[in-house]
Amino acid sequence: MKVLYFDCFSGISGDMTVGALLDLGIDKDLFIEELRKLNLGGYEIRIEKTTKQGIAGTDFNVIVSEEYDDLVKRMERNGHIKCDHNHSHDHNHSHDNKHDHDQNHNLNKHGHCTRNLMDIEALIDASNLKKSVKNMSKRVFREIARAEAKVHNKSINEIYFHEVGAVDSIVDIVGTSICLDLLGVKDVYCSPLHDGQGFVECAHGIIPVPVPAVMEILANSHIPLVIEDVKTELITPTGAGIVKTLCRDFGSMPVMIIDKVGYGFGKKDTGRLNALRVVLGTFLSHDNLTEDMVLLETNIDDTTSEILGFTMEKLFESGAADVFYTSIYMKKNRPAYMLSVLCKKQDEEKMTDIIFRETSTIGIRRSIVKRHVMEREIIKVNTDIGDVRVKVSTRGDIKKVTPEYEDCRNIAMKTGMPLISVYEQVNRHMDIKVQDTKNSYKGN
Repeated sequence: MKVLYFDCFSGISGDMTVGALLDLGIDKDLFIEELRKLNLGGYEIRIEKTTKQGIAGTDFNVIVSEEYDDLVKRMERNGHIKCDHNHSHDHNHSHDNKHDHDQNHNLNKHGHCTRNLMDIEALIDASNLKKSVKNMSKRVFREIARAEAKVHNKSINEIYFHEVGAVDSIVDIVGTSICLDLLGVKDVYCSPLHDGQGFVECAHGIIPVPVPAVMEILANSHIPLVIEDVKTELITPTGAGIVKTLCRDFGSMPVMIIDKVGYGFGKKDTGRLNALRVVLGTFLSHDNLTEDMVLLETNIDDTTSEILGFTMEKLFESGAADVFYTSIYMKKNRPAYMLSVLCKKQDEEKMTDIIFRETSTIGIRRSIVKRHVMEREIIKVNTDIGDVRVKVSTRGDIKKVTPEYEDCRNIAMKTGMPLISVYEQVNRHMDIKVQDTKNSYKGN
């Protein structure tokens, strides 16, 4: 099973993350081709292999074009974004570890255009990106929006992103999701996060490091934080949002066979190597194929089936591993349902909020359970009726092969074939034409 480890010895930001993942050997042309599916203009990408302090790595930059303002005005007219012309923004800011928390900053003659969470999610949903990439990207933005809302004492949809919602940060977050999809990584782990100290200046004045949004993201997350004797910011809200949302656990690197190592460089001179290191490896032992999960349960007897279905969708979209309902009888023999949600520890608060917000329940039970999982990988089967992704799960000599429902459903809708016939045809081709998607990226 492929796993990834973030070694954040010098903090983490969005551009450092994309640079480090690309440095693992992802096909850059394939990455850019996938990124174009976002249908977002006004920028160009610069990917440069370079060396800093004797260490080779990748420098990733998003260059916002001069035509960006014209693009923004068109998007404003179409209702895709909101522009606050009482503020201004310099789109040519430098990526000093991505000051994406700073909603200032430098003034220019153009209006400062902003997006709230709904605007960003609408942009992502309207794209041609894979569903898994869309969901991963939206989860990161939602976590950042939640933290900003808490810091500024506003509702989540009252938060209008400036730096975080700008083109470069959207590209960083979506680009990270694309890279993880191309790498075929099943689990992501992370070291303790290292940040500096002191103060930085933003629109709200002089604020301490770690910055408030980062501190809020880390609150109640069980993510260890180390403060270094470096007088600057090392962790940005984008970087913190990425690791909190995507990483299964934090601490020492798990036992694994190391396949590749990549470095993504920050832009600040911190007096030492300013980089994010990522390690791509393979688990070999079945003992590692277990994980601690949180099980949330609640009994509901006065919520409609439509609301229960909507709640399930919201929980899955927010990263729940499993959601299901069980028919039960409550006191006085009232028919009811028990909602069960299986999620990662770092997602517990988010799942709890969704359940309280969307249903009538006023109490939720929680317990820690251990889940055994099989090694999983996705392969592509080429059939006469189209390409279908297939999930292959293994554990020792046990092997299970399952065609992806969405791919089979799309073929059935397109061709008019019965869904069961599509499954049968995919199964017949299973051993004939198989392309392993693990080879969708190239080695260094």
